[in-house]
Amino acid sequence: MPSRLLLPVLALAVFFVGATEFMIAPMLTPIATAFAAPPAAAAWLISAYALAYALGAPLFGLLAHRLSRRRLLIAALILLAADGVAVTLAPSLAIAIALRVLGGLAAAALIPAVFALIADHYPPRDHAAAMGLAMLGMTAGIIGGPALAGVLTEAAGWRAPFLASAAGCLVLLPFASIVLPRREAAPHAAGRASPAILLRPAIARLITAKALYNGAAVAGFALSGEILRRRYGIDTAQTGLAVTAFGGGLAAGNLTVGRARRALAGDEALLLAAVGLLCLAFAAFLALPLPLAAALVALALWGAALGLAAPASTALLAARAAAAPGSSRGLVLSVSESANNIALMALLTLASLALEQRGAVASALVLGIGLGAGGALLIADRVAQSKPAIRP
Repeated sequence: MPSRLLLPVLALAVFFVGATEFMIAPMLTPIATAFAAPPAAAAWLISAYALAYALGAPLFGLLAHRLSRRRLLIAALILLAADGVAVTLAPSLAIAIALRVLGGLAAAALIPAVFALIADHYPPRDHAAAMGLAMLGMTAGIIGGPALAGVLTEAAGWRAPFLASAAGCLVLLPFASIVLPRREAAPHAAGRASPAILLRPAIARLITAKALYNGAAVAGFALSGEILRRRYGIDTAQTGLAVTAFGGGLAAGNLTVGRARRALAGDEALLLAAVGLLCLAFAAFLALPLPLAAALVALALWGAALGLAAPASTALLAARAAAAPGSSRGLVLSVSESANNIALMALLTLASLALEQRGAVASALVLGIGLGAGGALLIADRVAQSKPAIRP
């Protein structure tokens, strides 16, 4: 049995991934001012991180079966800390953006390592619950990172959040060294990882469906504050408080995924139910003329549904990858993370343009198409999985 502290350590590691990626949002103007650049140029600090994450994840997935999960996670924490320090020393915005690639690569290595450690050291029935608890760290980073960054920037300048994140990673290192299991599954036990595993229909459908519904849900959250501001005329401080409803729901979903899985008798049923709830909450928030309080309830349900769906789909992918001969969980899970980031970037770009040029209805339509396509693929997957295998 793994240490009781394993999941808390993994959750803290994932916290720094979420915080490091999203903490820049409130700092765009201070960073741009420091480098005499427009805020739109500073936004590339987020894009460079996400792009490096998306491109790096499959590479680490291909190597995952050869590498120690423990060493990979520790190396990723060191690289994430180095990224935070390096950005503060950058003499220009272009160099700072280039250095953010280090953080994206660190995240690309860390997240698959976390998922693989859970898959290696917990029984399959506990995978969804364990992944939900670990990803609660990402939730905390997404919620707390921007808030803490705003406070630190006001108090000590834009470099302070980067240095604080780096210091947190370094403080976590000795605890990770003690708690992470030293005994791991034999690196070559599963055989050579083959990209052909990604073409298996059961895996390809689930990766694509997850990318679509997750990308639409997260992109919608990124725009929810602006939608609330325009619809209800609230100020920046009120908007910041309002969107925490999503984070609260996300945390609730992460915490209750184990109970929900037991109640619905499996990950597949839980995933379908969660994406169904996501579609309803999404549509209510974006399409109905709700009062502010009701809109915040819809936003919280939206977050809760995503908090249930993400761990369930990850557990399903891990199980299907493990059942396939010669497969690698690391490859499948890392490609899934990469697909999530690519879908998020594409849908957020299109929805942002639609919001600026055509308004909230057009933006909701773009995101709704992505979410609907993901849901349809899940239904098709459930039908395909329910059919008996044809034997010659």
